[in-house]
Amino acid sequence: MKRRRTCHIILAAGGTGGHVFPASALKDELIERGHEVTLITDSRGYEYQEHFEGIKIHKVSSTTFTNRGLLGKLLALPKVISSILEARQILIRMRRTPGIVVGFGGYPSLPAVKAALSLGIPTCIHEQNAVLGRVNRYLAKSVDAVALSFEKTQKARMGRYKQVVVTGNPVRAAIVELGDKFYPDIGEERIFRILVIGGSQGASIFSEVVPQAISTLPRALQRRLQITQQCRAEDIDQVRDIYAKTKIAVELSTFIPNIAQSLEWSHLVIGRAGASTIAELTASGRAAVLVPYPQATDNHQIENAREMVINGGAWLFNQKEFNAAELAKLLQRLAKRPRDVWRASEDARKVGKPYATKDLADLVERLALVKGNSGSIRTLKHENTVKIEKKKPDLKEMAVQKPEDQEPEDQESEAQKSDPQDKETKIAEESVT
Repeated sequence: MKRRRTCHIILAAGGTGGHVFPASALKDELIERGHEVTLITDSRGYEYQEHFEGIKIHKVSSTTFTNRGLLGKLLALPKVISSILEARQILIRMRRTPGIVVGFGGYPSLPAVKAALSLGIPTCIHEQNAVLGRVNRYLAKSVDAVALSFEKTQKARMGRYKQVVVTGNPVRAAIVELGDKFYPDIGEERIFRILVIGGSQGASIFSEVVPQAISTLPRALQRRLQITQQCRAEDIDQVRDIYAKTKIAVELSTFIPNIAQSLEWSHLVIGRAGASTIAELTASGRAAVLVPYPQATDNHQIENAREMVINGGAWLFNQKEFNAAELAKLLQRLAKRPRDVWRASEDARKVGKPYATKDLADLVERLALVKGNSGSIRTLKHENTVKIEKKKPDLKEMAVQKPEDQEPEDQESEAQKSDPQDKETKIAEESVT
């Protein structure tokens, strides 16, 4: 039996969890294959160090050009150059020569990838969102390979890059395993479990809207609900007070450490449309009510949600239209028609990319072993990738359909249930900004 060739792989990720969590998932896969892994991050990324136990972590300074005027950009330039030189020295002084540096987007990844390019070390970048980020757009033409999470990634100039591979967005193995497990029993009289998440930063909009919506539901429905909700620290006391009046089983926290466990028992998830959230929902097969963050750069959260929504796996709300009354109507409808939630979960799972971590690890491993010569690498075949040939819908003309509660579930024929043309739309009447 031949011994696997191994190498030293550097991951460059920092900032928010959306960049850090995919790097953590890739780290686990690479270590399992016998590779040595090191993380280069910034001060914010260093806060997630518990996800990188057992490997070396180097911290470099980073800054951003985003939302800066001309003077601000000029002042930031020396800091960027300094951080690149700092990363360069880290790479040079490593005991084992790096085989490749993998960047996960955002300004914290820039110093390590630029340093690797200056040293002739193979490089690869991974884009989590459905819109290629600014740093990745800047680096894409220089690196040996670009890995994408979505086949139709906006602002990506495919023909200008050395190699492009659609891998999907890596998620932790425990979440991928949920896709093969039985969906929790759901029925008109059974417990209805809802998970509310706001991304790694939390989201005040859910603290404002969700408790108010729940408090207006009929008492009989409230008694069926079990809710786990992530809140910002400054919101949690107010949220607790509102729920206390409903006598609903509620668990509140500022951070959900074991998201896989929470997803496993949930029937429905309410959350943003960050790249990691979408990847976790589709890999695990969980229906969702999505409220894209309206200030996301290049409106990327709307684009992240597109595939899941148009394939029936989620209901989409514009934040301006996301209020307690509308959410309460939707929850009442879904509680009366639990089959809709189950179907949406199945539809979400169908667009998931459960092999994303392995596919990205394959790409990184091969680039490292052939020293960045992407021309010698056979392009991966992507069972993960789902092609959508239909005309691209405009989500800006979409909104949540109002429920038609008068249509009873038991009058729906078996032919209708199996006909995709009769599938209830979960999207749009009004614009998403």
